[in-house]
Amino acid sequence: MGRPLPPYSSSMRQIVAYIVSALRRNALLSVLLAALVALNLHREVAIARYAALVDWPTIAALAGLLVLTKGIESSQSFDALTRRLVPRFQTERALAFALVTTSALASMLLTNDVTLFAVVPTTMALANSAQVPVGRLVVFEALAVNAGSALTPIGNPQNLFLWQSSGVSFARFTLSMVPLAVVCAIVLACATLLAFRNKPLVTQPRKASAPLHLGLLTVSAVLYVPFLVLADTHRALLGFAAVILAFALLFPRILVQVDWTLIAIFILMFIDLRLVAQLDSVHALLQHLRVASPEHLFLTGIGVSQLLSNVPATIALEPYTQHRWLLAYAVNIGGFGIALGSLANIIALRLCNAQRIWVVFHAYSLPVLAIVAALVYVGLSLSHLWSMQPW
Repeated sequence: MGRPLPPYSSSMRQIVAYIVSALRRNALLSVLLAALVALNLHREVAIARYAALVDWPTIAALAGLLVLTKGIESSQSFDALTRRLVPRFQTERALAFALVTTSALASMLLTNDVTLFAVVPTTMALANSAQVPVGRLVVFEALAVNAGSALTPIGNPQNLFLWQSSGVSFARFTLSMVPLAVVCAIVLACATLLAFRNKPLVTQPRKASAPLHLGLLTVSAVLYVPFLVLADTHRALLGFAAVILAFALLFPRILVQVDWTLIAIFILMFIDLRLVAQLDSVHALLQHLRVASPEHLFLTGIGVSQLLSNVPATIALEPYTQHRWLLAYAVNIGGFGIALGSLANIIALRLCNAQRIWVVFHAYSLPVLAIVAALVYVGLSLSHLWSMQPW
């Protein structure tokens, strides 16, 4: 005979303990759950209806990307690339441009959040081998991933949601975002030039790093393209199932390392914000803000992003407009400014936790927000593109 199964009450205690521990570690998850309870008390909704409020293709696409990018990150490929590049740059400014450029380019395909999980720890490790302003570098990496991720539909969660809900192709979405990405790139390059000095970079011998896991990198890279094709043809759920099956058979430890709490957060965001969007008071407020007007939508999207973060702002405003491309512009710009504007900002600052880093972040991020928003607003006004509907 085998061992007897643990008592039901013991299993339940373990489950409850796990949930309580997760809530303690993640304040945002706790807030979203509390908001769901409050919303249900205000306007009772059957639990069975919650699933209909979630955009499951978007969740599947995000989950698949998390698994694939975790595979790329765990293969040590990104770390190996950065470590090989650093010795080639002789000045602080050159190193900053390399890290900022790498962060921006990687975020276009790896998503802004996942890129930071690879770049920030690598940047912090550089402090052991070179005299570098780690805090300032991390701040600019956060700004870089917000700028770079604006270009593609898979660069960040808000673009992923708008891409899936609009039904446009990957190429069409990306082409329409090029003007915003160019403005962000120019402003970021100028800010980097001003923020970092051209002084010599003093380096020291490096310690040995973890070896490259070629098999894991190969599987992740090979699966990446077909997954994007499936997501682009609106079969993200099939793509997610294929990715999960492949990693479950070949690299099950990667599935354990994925931040599934992030998926839970986005599911709760969909439910909470769509329940909020159904409130009469919210209807009245949005009518007062006149978000049906392109100019008002642009300003409202930036402002709401500063208060709620750009992903919740996107989910809340999307049902009220046909100008999804303009909403994408607004919420991507809204990722700059206050740290809450983008979850990527919070991730970067928490990973680094350097002295006064929150002050340093806002010293650069707020001016970047003002300049990018002003340039895009003026550009749209002069070109009379407010009413254009590319998708």
